Amino acid sequence: MQYVDVAARLILVTVFALAFASKVAGRAAWAAFVKSLRDMAVVPERLVPAAAVAAAAAEAAVVLVALVPVRVAGTVAFVLAAGLMAALTLAVTAVVRRGAAVACRCFGATTAPLGTAHIVRNALLLGVSLLGLAGSFVDGSVQWGLAAIVGLFGLVIGFVVTRWDDLAALV
Repeated sequence: MQYVDVAARLILVTVFALAFASKVAGRAAWAAFVKSLRDMAVVPERLVPAAAVAAAAAEAAVVLVALVPVRVAGTVAFVLAAGLMAALTLAVTAVVRRGAAVACRCFGATTAPLGTAHIVRNALLLGVSLLGLAGSFVDGSVQWGLAAIVGLFGLVIGFVVTRWDDLAALV
Protein backbone atom coordinates (compact mmCIF):
# COMPACT_ATOMS: atom_id res chain seq x y z
CA MET A 1 0.00 0.00 0.00
CA GLN A 2 2.98 2.34 0.38
CA TYR A 3 3.18 2.43 -3.41
CA VAL A 4 -0.49 3.41 -3.58
CA ASP A 5 0.41 6.35 -1.31
CA VAL A 6 3.28 7.36 -3.64
CA ALA A 7 1.25 7.05 -6.85
CA ALA A 8 -1.78 8.83 -5.40
CA ARG A 9 0.36 11.67 -4.04
CA LEU A 10 1.97 12.25 -7.41
CA ILE A 11 -1.31 12.03 -9.31
CA LEU A 12 -2.78 14.67 -7.02
CA VAL A 13 0.37 16.82 -7.00
CA THR A 14 0.38 16.89 -10.81
CA VAL A 15 -3.35 17.58 -11.13
CA PHE A 16 -3.52 20.26 -8.45
CA ALA A 17 -0.23 21.93 -9.43
CA LEU A 18 -1.40 22.30 -13.04
CA ALA A 19 -4.85 23.43 -11.92
CA PHE A 20 -3.36 26.04 -9.59
CA ALA A 21 -0.84 27.25 -12.18
CA SER A 22 -3.56 27.65 -14.81
CA LYS A 23 -5.59 29.86 -12.48
CA VAL A 24 -2.75 32.15 -11.39
CA ALA A 25 -0.94 32.35 -14.74
CA GLY A 26 -1.97 35.98 -15.11
CA ARG A 27 -4.77 38.48 -14.68
CA ALA A 28 -6.73 37.12 -17.64
CA ALA A 29 -6.49 33.54 -16.40
CA TRP A 30 -7.62 34.53 -12.90
CA ALA A 31 -10.49 36.65 -14.27
CA ALA A 32 -11.64 33.76 -16.47
CA PHE A 33 -11.57 31.40 -13.49
CA VAL A 34 -13.56 33.81 -11.30
CA LYS A 35 -16.05 34.30 -14.14
CA SER A 36 -16.50 30.54 -14.46
CA LEU A 37 -17.25 30.31 -10.73
CA ARG A 38 -19.73 33.17 -11.07
CA ASP A 39 -21.36 31.40 -14.06
CA MET A 40 -21.61 28.15 -12.08
CA ALA A 41 -23.86 29.96 -9.58
CA VAL A 42 -23.13 27.47 -6.80
CA VAL A 43 -22.12 30.11 -4.25
CA PRO A 44 -23.75 33.50 -3.61
CA GLU A 45 -22.42 36.26 -5.87
CA ARG A 46 -20.80 38.13 -2.99
CA LEU A 47 -18.79 35.01 -2.04
CA VAL A 48 -17.44 34.23 -5.52
CA PRO A 49 -14.10 36.07 -5.06
CA ALA A 50 -13.53 34.36 -1.70
CA ALA A 51 -14.50 30.98 -3.16
CA ALA A 52 -12.00 31.50 -5.98
CA VAL A 53 -9.21 32.29 -3.53
CA ALA A 54 -10.21 29.35 -1.32
CA ALA A 55 -10.20 26.92 -4.26
CA ALA A 56 -6.78 28.07 -5.47
CA ALA A 57 -5.37 28.05 -1.93
CA ALA A 58 -6.69 24.52 -1.34
CA GLU A 59 -5.08 23.32 -4.59
CA ALA A 60 -1.75 24.86 -3.58
CA ALA A 61 -2.04 23.39 -0.08
CA VAL A 62 -2.61 19.88 -1.43
CA VAL A 63 0.52 20.18 -3.56
CA LEU A 64 2.72 21.59 -0.82
CA VAL A 65 1.59 19.18 1.89
CA ALA A 66 1.67 16.13 -0.39
CA LEU A 67 5.30 16.83 -1.27
CA VAL A 68 6.38 16.55 2.37
CA PRO A 69 7.83 13.02 2.59
CA VAL A 70 6.23 12.19 5.94
CA ARG A 71 3.30 9.84 6.35
CA VAL A 72 1.15 12.27 8.35
CA ALA A 73 1.62 14.92 5.64
CA GLY A 74 0.27 12.46 3.09
CA THR A 75 -2.71 11.76 5.29
CA VAL A 76 -3.45 15.48 5.63
CA ALA A 77 -3.00 16.03 1.88
CA PHE A 78 -5.37 13.18 1.05
CA VAL A 79 -8.03 14.44 3.45
CA LEU A 80 -7.76 17.95 2.01
CA ALA A 81 -7.82 16.62 -1.57
CA ALA A 82 -10.83 14.41 -0.82
CA GLY A 83 -12.74 17.34 0.69
CA LEU A 84 -11.90 19.58 -2.25
CA MET A 85 -12.82 16.92 -4.81
CA ALA A 86 -16.10 16.17 -3.02
CA ALA A 87 -17.02 19.87 -3.08
CA LEU A 88 -16.02 20.24 -6.73
CA THR A 89 -17.90 17.09 -7.72
CA LEU A 90 -21.07 18.35 -6.02
CA ALA A 91 -20.69 21.79 -7.63
CA VAL A 92 -20.16 20.40 -11.13
CA THR A 93 -23.05 17.97 -10.67
CA ALA A 94 -25.34 20.87 -9.70
CA VAL A 95 -24.30 22.83 -12.81
CA VAL A 96 -24.78 19.83 -15.11
CA ARG A 97 -28.19 18.97 -13.60
CA ARG A 98 -29.34 22.56 -14.21
CA GLY A 99 -28.23 22.28 -17.82
CA ALA A 100 -26.10 25.42 -17.56
CA ALA A 101 -23.43 25.82 -20.25
CA VAL A 102 -20.47 26.83 -18.08
CA ALA A 103 -16.91 26.53 -19.36
CA CYS A 104 -14.63 24.26 -17.38
CA ARG A 105 -11.72 26.44 -16.22
CA CYS A 106 -10.15 23.70 -14.12
CA PHE A 107 -6.91 23.53 -16.11
CA GLY A 108 -6.80 26.74 -18.10
CA ALA A 109 -8.25 28.11 -21.27
CA THR A 110 -10.56 25.33 -22.36
CA THR A 111 -14.03 26.38 -23.41
CA ALA A 112 -15.52 22.91 -23.06
CA PRO A 113 -18.73 23.14 -21.04
CA LEU A 114 -19.00 21.21 -17.80
CA GLY A 115 -20.61 17.83 -18.38
CA THR A 116 -20.81 14.25 -17.24
CA ALA A 117 -17.17 13.65 -18.17
CA HIS A 118 -16.15 16.27 -15.59
CA ILE A 119 -18.24 14.61 -12.91
CA VAL A 120 -16.57 11.28 -13.72
CA ARG A 121 -13.11 12.88 -13.66
CA ASN A 122 -13.78 14.50 -10.29
CA ALA A 123 -15.24 11.31 -8.84
CA LEU A 124 -12.14 9.40 -9.98
CA LEU A 125 -9.89 11.99 -8.33
CA LEU A 126 -11.98 11.69 -5.18
CA GLY A 127 -11.39 7.93 -5.37
CA VAL A 128 -7.64 8.46 -5.81
CA SER A 129 -7.69 10.72 -2.74
CA LEU A 130 -9.49 8.11 -0.65
CA LEU A 131 -7.30 5.27 -1.91
CA GLY A 132 -4.21 7.32 -1.12
CA LEU A 133 -5.64 8.04 2.33
CA ALA A 134 -6.00 4.31 2.95
CA GLY A 135 -2.46 3.75 1.70
CA SER A 136 -1.10 6.42 4.01
CA PHE A 137 -2.03 4.35 7.05
CA VAL A 138 0.10 1.36 6.07
CA ASP A 139 3.58 1.00 7.53
CA GLY A 140 6.38 -0.81 5.80
CA SER A 141 9.60 -0.45 3.92
CA VAL A 142 9.75 1.02 0.45
CA GLN A 143 12.08 -0.02 -2.33
CA TRP A 144 13.13 3.32 -3.79
CA GLY A 145 13.54 2.01 -7.36
CA LEU A 146 9.98 0.71 -7.40
CA ALA A 147 8.75 3.87 -5.69
CA ALA A 148 10.35 5.94 -8.46
CA ILE A 149 8.59 3.86 -11.13
CA VAL A 150 5.27 4.16 -9.32
CA GLY A 151 5.88 7.89 -8.88
CA LEU A 152 6.50 8.31 -12.60
CA PHE A 153 3.26 6.41 -13.25
CA GLY A 154 1.48 8.85 -10.93
CA LEU A 155 2.91 11.86 -12.79
CA VAL A 156 1.82 10.47 -16.16
CA ILE A 157 -1.68 9.65 -14.92
CA GLY A 158 -1.93 13.11 -13.35
CA PHE A 159 -0.98 14.75 -16.64
CA VAL A 160 -3.49 12.59 -18.53
CA VAL A 161 -6.22 13.67 -16.10
CA THR A 162 -5.42 17.32 -16.82
CA ARG A 163 -6.05 16.63 -20.52
CA TRP A 164 -9.46 15.10 -19.68
CA ASP A 165 -11.44 17.45 -21.93
CA ASP A 166 -9.31 16.48 -24.92
CA LEU A 167 -9.69 12.77 -24.14
CA ALA A 168 -13.44 13.06 -23.62
CA ALA A 169 -13.75 14.84 -26.97
CA LEU A 170 -11.99 11.91 -28.66
CA VAL A 171 -14.42 9.41 -27.16
